[in-house]
Amino acid sequence: MSLKTISYCLFPLTMWYAIGVAFRNFLFLIGVKKETSPQVTTISVGNLATGGTGKTPMVEHLIALLGDEFSVALLSRGYKRKTKGFLLADEHATAETIGDEPYMLHSKFPHVATAVCEKRLEGIRQLLSLQQPPQLVLMDDAYQHRYVKPSLNILLTEYQCPYYRDQILPFGNLREFKSARSRANIVVVTKSPEKINPIEKHLIIGSLGLKPYQKVFFSSIVYGDPIGLFGDSPSAYTPQVLLVTGIAHPQPLVDEVSRHAKVAHLAFADHHDFAAADLEHIRSAYAKLPQGSMILTTEKDAARLIPHREALNGLPISYLPITVKVHPNGDIDFDQVVLKTVRENVQFLDKLHSNPMASASKASPLMR
Repeated sequence: MSLKTISYCLFPLTMWYAIGVAFRNFLFLIGVKKETSPQVTTISVGNLATGGTGKTPMVEHLIALLGDEFSVALLSRGYKRKTKGFLLADEHATAETIGDEPYMLHSKFPHVATAVCEKRLEGIRQLLSLQQPPQLVLMDDAYQHRYVKPSLNILLTEYQCPYYRDQILPFGNLREFKSARSRANIVVVTKSPEKINPIEKHLIIGSLGLKPYQKVFFSSIVYGDPIGLFGDSPSAYTPQVLLVTGIAHPQPLVDEVSRHAKVAHLAFADHHDFAAADLEHIRSAYAKLPQGSMILTTEKDAARLIPHREALNGLPISYLPITVKVHPNGDIDFDQVVLKTVRENVQFLDKLHSNPMASASKASPLMR
């Protein structure tokens, strides 16, 4: 079936989905649905597309950037978790109880209060009721959760498939119209090459269709060395690798690993919940590789493989950590913009809480 035929078949679904999205946004516009600005600094990290833009590495970057200066909490809906409602991660948390991405971040940053809740406003209220409430709440994948009006709205779009080349669901991958970009304070073009031709960068920025008040940056992924998932797993590349992924767009990772080893790729769907048959498939695929090969996976997938340690016994499994590097836009530095914005808002809220009558008439400095 040709792409043109598929587009005709999907047009009625796309039309009705678009009408639904437009109506929902209209209700927020006229105030039937309410946006609330919580009494705490909030940063939303999200996208217009359905996954694969690098939200989790960006959230990790922000935790590392802000965690030493502010008490930070992470709030996510906990996609594909097997629990409901508000849940604060503790030492008993797993990928099943809070979701793979929150669990991964909770494991890396145990000092950060990590919570999941489908209703972000309720999640924020619960976090603020803690004995030590946070100064800053990072909301993962919250761009479409409009009941919370964030202090800082960061929109991510992927270099290989920016939103201006995409279409709305189900024909394309966009959750809402491209015009929704107007809600962002900062737009980051993720997974970009380390060096981009200035002319290409200029064309991309022009195509994003941003307003003068919106700042744009480019970021790239930095891959670390393999880390053993279990104690005796390899911490260096072997000549041949079985790459196991359950992420939306694995090709950049395949390209990276191929620079170091010959790759056999076993791809599962994004956020795949590994079952017994999948584990046997992994074991069988590994058995076909030469002796001394390794299994390599992503850090997010590792969070879902750890509970299956017994079933994976004897397999040399490692994961590949990644970090994000945000490149300056001329003399404008992403980290400094975020730090300045958060500092101003935290100071404003501190004054508001200490003397509400004196500060109630002043606008928050964040959204200018």
